[in-house]
Amino acid sequence: MNTRAQGNPHWIATLLDQPWLPPMARAALVSAYVIGGVAKLANFHAAVHEQAHFGLHPGWLWAALAIVVELGGSACVIFSRFVWLGAGALGALTAVAMFVANDFWNLTGNAHFFALNAFFEHLGLIAALVMVTCVAGIKPSSGRAGFH
Repeated sequence: MNTRAQGNPHWIATLLDQPWLPPMARAALVSAYVIGGVAKLANFHAAVHEQAHFGLHPGWLWAALAIVVELGGSACVIFSRFVWLGAGALGALTAVAMFVANDFWNLTGNAHFFALNAFFEHLGLIAALVMVTCVAGIKPSSGRAGFH
């Protein structure tokens, strides 16, 4: 990835040049989606109820869509194939979730505080998905596997 050219200290550049780091970082980025997709798949009835609770009807359709996006999109990002599609789908799902489930503007007290934090955590996650898509097409100059 030629991290030395970016002005990083030598030890940081050495760490960032490790071939195992990009796939591990991509897996960590989407880990919540993998866990969420597996949990929804394992207890589909609860997933349907969750979707209906947030006003998404029919619940079974939204639950099935969430499972496909969470697992399929995660696979695209982890295996660095069709990253734009996987990260884009995960970002869209996250945007829906942040507006539906974290409506801090309608809440007060502790609920407002928690929803506000969750809203902006989701926004940061969308930004990270955009960034992983931006670097997906960059070929490493050292010939090692990068974030592509």
